[in-house]
Amino acid sequence: MRAYLASSIAVTCAAALALPLALTTPAGAAAPPAAPPALPAADPGAYPATHSAADPAGDLAGSTQSLPLEPLAAPETRPHGRAFGRPEGAVGEKGLTRREVRPFSLVGVVWNDARTPLHGTVQVRTRATADGAWSDWQDVETHNEEHGADPGTAEGRSGALHGATAPLWVGDSDGVEVRVRPESPESEERTAPTALPAGLRLELVDPGPDPDPAAGAGARGTRAAAAQPAAAPNVDRASAQAAASGANAEQAPFGATVIPALTREETLATLPPAAGTGSGSGTGTTADRAALAAKPYIGPRPKIITRKGWGADEKMREKAFGYTKTIKAAFVHHSATGNNYTCKQAPSVLRSIYRYHVKSLGWRDFGYNFAVDKCGNIYEGRAGGVAKPVLGAHTLGFNTNSMGVVVLGTFGSATPPAAVVTAVAKLTAWKLGLHGVNPKGKVTLTSGGGNLYKKGRKVKFNAISGHRDGFATECPGGRLYSKLGTARSSSAKYQGRS
Repeated sequence: MRAYLASSIAVTCAAALALPLALTTPAGAAAPPAAPPALPAADPGAYPATHSAADPAGDLAGSTQSLPLEPLAAPETRPHGRAFGRPEGAVGEKGLTRREVRPFSLVGVVWNDARTPLHGTVQVRTRATADGAWSDWQDVETHNEEHGADPGTAEGRSGALHGATAPLWVGDSDGVEVRVRPESPESEERTAPTALPAGLRLELVDPGPDPDPAAGAGARGTRAAAAQPAAAPNVDRASAQAAASGANAEQAPFGATVIPALTREETLATLPPAAGTGSGSGTGTTADRAALAAKPYIGPRPKIITRKGWGADEKMREKAFGYTKTIKAAFVHHSATGNNYTCKQAPSVLRSIYRYHVKSLGWRDFGYNFAVDKCGNIYEGRAGGVAKPVLGAHTLGFNTNSMGVVVLGTFGSATPPAAVVTAVAKLTAWKLGLHGVNPKGKVTLTSGGGNLYKKGRKVKFNAISGHRDGFATECPGGRLYSKLGTARSSSAKYQGRS
């Protein structure tokens, strides 16, 4: 899933480097993106490199270990017991043999240039911290190009991103082994395998402690945060967190961890009077407000866990918010992180994906506008306000005037729980309703390029579509995609439509 989204934060092994702010949807054609910076070479003596240390304040810990992949010896020349089932003839394979590392919970592989696809397979094995048992080989989804900022936006032109696989949630682990195998020759004329991208690195993400005070100090973090000396609160982070909370001021008290559910009548009574203009005020354009006033079809606002509620470190993202003009469509995704998480762990999964998007891929923030876990809990995604038309980086070329909803999990062969479909229906009934959109209707979006459609082409979609409708991808998985018809019908009913 190679992404065109570029960020204001470049990936380094030592720290994040802030770049100029990117706001609102720019007009005009995109300039070709500059070649992104190469990932830094690792110091052979470093064990291992990290993008950032634990938060000095001790309340928002988390880190990323970044390990360069190495050529793997042929099975017959490696020590006995190290092949682990690798077939003969895996020429050009790169990876890492089994090793102990600092604790982590999510893995991914990145490389220098996001415009270079990885043609091959990526597999990892991990060792569980709890019992020391090694997992079987697990596949990591290799393609990430269908996500990212539209090429014509400032975010899409910054040139700071890297190619990457999807992240995989593996739970609390302290050992890892990885292999990246290039695609086999496709014809008899070509005897060499496809070359792998330059700068391959394994990213091991520790999401840091749970922000829930009820968890207690002992449960909140026993990793790097526990070793950090006490420090005064970071003023910049406090300012960033205040801005994120302020963006939801019309929905919940300042600093709330949860935006409470409302009935449909309460939702209508609390709609803000001002019309949005793309600057983030109100709920959408004047046309949206007129449509809503004429036919107030809107679903009850569902309960939404805020960024503060799932523990987002607001200093990690780009400082400013970006907005589009309106919301016409919702694109549904799956995270491809696997289904081996509990709903109690969902905030940790979100913090891991957020860190991976920003620190490893170079994105300006979490890519999706909302997330849904397998228990049906709804989470605020990209910062800027849940009721506002926040510009995301979820569906390459169709981020303008749309929103992205990611379901945590992998649903190619696994059926999504009913709670997931219900949550998607409730969320879209409310959010699309704010903009006068019928969930069972058709909408027209203009391609921003970089996808299946030429830049500027007008494309018709279902108001609730799957990611695959806008790009050649399996996302959101066949089993989840097959449930979108049910979600559309339920969403319309929540809006009060027949």
